[in-house]
Amino acid sequence: MVDWSTLDTVFLDMDGTLLDLHFDNHFWLEHLPKRYAEHHDLHPQQAKDTLIPMIMAERGSLNWYCTDYWSDRLSLDITRLKAEVGDRIGYRPHVPEFLQSLRKGGLKSVIVTNCHPDPLALKLQRTGLDRHVDDIVSSHDLDKPKEDREFWQALATRTRYRHDRTLMVDDSFPVLESARDAGIRQCLAVLAPDSRQPAREPHAEIPGIHHFDEILPALRCLAPAKGSTRV
Repeated sequence: MVDWSTLDTVFLDMDGTLLDLHFDNHFWLEHLPKRYAEHHDLHPQQAKDTLIPMIMAERGSLNWYCTDYWSDRLSLDITRLKAEVGDRIGYRPHVPEFLQSLRKGGLKSVIVTNCHPDPLALKLQRTGLDRHVDDIVSSHDLDKPKEDREFWQALATRTRYRHDRTLMVDDSFPVLESARDAGIRQCLAVLAPDSRQPAREPHAEIPGIHHFDEILPALRCLAPAKGSTRV
């Protein structure tokens, strides 16, 4: 599923890959409509019927992920509202062990996320995730979402990597397709990003896992053969 022996770098999505997507799904589908209804004196279902099409219309764009954009458009402090349900932020299964094994194996680990810097700071504060990886890059710093093939060109100006020696792990099929089309040789899909929702069907061309324990044994076998990160 993953040829660890050919890798120098592992790019990792955050929400739905390292962290449980339940937080984000709960916020956008339940908590935000509730607060929006209170703010505009609407019935909760009426708020949902207004918000969901508005949000979905931005899917795949940088606006879809931008806290500032939604704060301005909805006249609500999105970062503050996210903090209200911050107790739902948490790791997906086996993530700490996986990150530890990447480090022991001498592989460079970089979180590559579409998350806006403000909620990113909240999630790092809650999880300490930044202590377990070598770098974190937000697409907002590069002005392109990961779904855009040009993102990967811009990423190369921020963190050095070789396409043929890099693995991208993400729960988004469009992002993985974008990475693959940009030349990243190995891609891996996470099929169970939300702990409260059923797993998705696999991608026709990109291998997938439900949890990291499915690939940990092979990674751990690699660890003694490497002393340090090679890039």
